[in-house]
Amino acid sequence: MAFHEVRFPESLSFGAMGGPQRRTDVVTLANGFEERNTPWAHSRRVYDAGLGMRSIDDLQRLVGFFEARMGQLHGFRWKDWADYKSCAASREPSFDDQVIGHGDGQIDRFQLVKTYRSGAQSYRRPIKKPVAGTVRVGLAQDVLKEGLDYEVDLTTGLVHFPHPPDPEIEILAGYEFDVPVRFDTDRILTSVASFQAGQVPDVPVIEVRL
Repeated sequence: MAFHEVRFPESLSFGAMGGPQRRTDVVTLANGFEERNTPWAHSRRVYDAGLGMRSIDDLQRLVGFFEARMGQLHGFRWKDWADYKSCAASREPSFDDQVIGHGDGQIDRFQLVKTYRSGAQSYRRPIKKPVAGTVRVGLAQDVLKEGLDYEVDLTTGLVHFPHPPDPEIEILAGYEFDVPVRFDTDRILTSVASFQAGQVPDVPVIEVRL
């Protein structure tokens, strides 16, 4: 298995249905109370690529992409149109969108993350597939220059500084990102007649851990 650093056609993922999936184990006790636990620290995105098909040409592009990935064998990038920025969808990414860490004078690599908040609770999602040319990084209120002050590994989402940031200083970042996924099936069943009648194929796609 390998991961191909290629994005599923954006025009085909636009209109696809999907989002985060969690796994929760629920045990109902004899007294009616519940015990709930989860073995997953992070959610896993699932999508249906078939819903983005609008023409026979789209079906052909889908089949070509599927064959090049050899079905479920190889992973690829997916643009989640509902969640692909470090900021609100209506804004452009800025260097101070997300706090990705704090300096300690020793660590020189930091993982891009996106924090989701609701009330007092929050969840930090690791971002492993940033989009080239969109990453902005800053230290406190100072904007840094890529290639001079830092480097970004687009295959892992790690930000590397030539020197460890000073202790307690906030490391900030803004970016666009893709989701690492694979097809969740080894077959695609298509019919021109059914497609023209409004029936699209079922093409499940699922996030992969990297």
